[in-house]
Amino acid sequence: MEKIAVTFRQNGLRLDKALSELKPDFSRSYVAKLLEEGKVLLNDKNEKPACKVKAGDVITITEIIDTKSDIKEEDIPLDIIYEDDDIMIINKPQGMVVHPANGHYSGTLVNALMFQEDSLSSINGVIRPGIVHRIDKDTSGLLCVAKNDKAHHFLAEQLQNHTMAREYIALVRGVIKENSGMIDMPIGRDPKSRQKMAAVKDGKPAITNFLVMRRFKTHTLVKCQLVSGRTHQIRVHLSCIGYPVEGDPLYAGKNFDKLYKGGQLLTAFKLRLIHPATKKEMEFEIPLPKYFDEVFAQLEE
Repeated sequence: MEKIAVTFRQNGLRLDKALSELKPDFSRSYVAKLLEEGKVLLNDKNEKPACKVKAGDVITITEIIDTKSDIKEEDIPLDIIYEDDDIMIINKPQGMVVHPANGHYSGTLVNALMFQEDSLSSINGVIRPGIVHRIDKDTSGLLCVAKNDKAHHFLAEQLQNHTMAREYIALVRGVIKENSGMIDMPIGRDPKSRQKMAAVKDGKPAITNFLVMRRFKTHTLVKCQLVSGRTHQIRVHLSCIGYPVEGDPLYAGKNFDKLYKGGQLLTAFKLRLIHPATKKEMEFEIPLPKYFDEVFAQLEE
């Protein structure tokens, strides 16, 4: 059970939208399921999803324990960039799902973490122990894992306040003329496809800053920084301005021959945060994965 105070940022929002903001690691469908099953209380009362919240209200969450998932520890090697008593910084490989979900109850980062660690935060229940934030299955790169609840709360607050800096590198189709830019488009569920996100008027605010790093004849290598963090944000934003991420199975279109068939060429290469115990700023950076170099060689030919 977890209690969260509504802040001024959520004042006047619907209960379901406020909960999604306060728990950015919860999917929209999971929030709906929690409300449907009576696992969410507003000031100790069951309320409808459309009920408006006020700053200072207290939301109580009782997580749904999915006993059917039968999550097991798995001896899967992890690329641990940093570890101490409070946090782990993991370089997640492309192709690995972060936590168990429908169709993915093994081989996930959580399965590997359960084998590696005796202590992981319990904030997100048995399905997502230690998971503070996520990146897509076919996006590689840096993730922060919390080893206790106190650290998790501190890190989640940084996510909510946009003080945890996350930078990505993407190879996109097309040659971007501008050296830099800002994409400011709200993102929500695509009304035509439940698997996809889209830039929609009633979506959540989303801003992506980008900087051109290198231009090829047909592609551009860009660095992107998230001001907000929405599902598929960089992939959606770049696609919306006409420069989809190379290899993206959802947003790059079906009428192109993919240079790379392993998924989108997108990696979370830099992560900056305040350590929950020392309160000191820490920054982590990794080199580009080798599969980027293989695609660069094709482009240079």
